[in-house]
Formats: sequence, C-alpha cells, structure tokens
Amino acid sequence: MSLNRLELSGTVIKVTELRYTPAGIPVLSFDLQHLSEQVEAGMKRKVECVVPVMAMGSLAMEAQKMEEGNQVNVTGFLARRSLKSAQLVLHVQTLKKII
Repeated sequence: MSLNRLELSGTVIKVTELRYTPAGIPVLSFDLQHLSEQVEAGMKRKVECVVPVMAMGSLAMEAQKMEEGNQVNVTGFLARRSLKSAQLVLHVQTLKKII
C-alpha cells in the first residue's frame, strides 16, 4: 500500500450544510485556510493555501459543530473530488479543534 496521509492546521472557512449520500451516510464539506512559514532549500517561505476538506460519517456529525473561524488540526488522505475531476480533497480521518 502506498502512503497517502496529510496533517494540516488552519482556520475553518465556508462550511456547507450537512447532507447525506444515497446510502444515508452524513457528509460535511468545508474549506480550511492554512497560513504558515516553512523552510525550503534553506530559505524561509510563506505558505498560504485553502484546502477543500470532506468529513463523512460520525466525523461529519462532529464537524457540523464547527463554526467559521474555528482553528482545527485535521489528518486524513487526499483523493479526487470525483471521478471526472482532477481537484484534490482532504478526506478527514481525525479532527481536533484547537483551543
């Protein structure tokens, strides 16, 4: 099995309403805005990005309690948004609100 794991912290922005798949599984999507400073090739680099995130099942129910502006740590894996899309989405496996 190949490695596909991402850990990211940031600010929750643009939360969608909870929806359900045809199989009845709850799904919640939100965007995570990440700001940090990283070192690359010995030089400091400012990193700013917005990553689409998807939570399913019990994690969607937990994520539903979040509000825009909350700081969170998310771990999960990357997958395409759909079979016809090349856009990547971070699928949540753990979600922690930063207090």
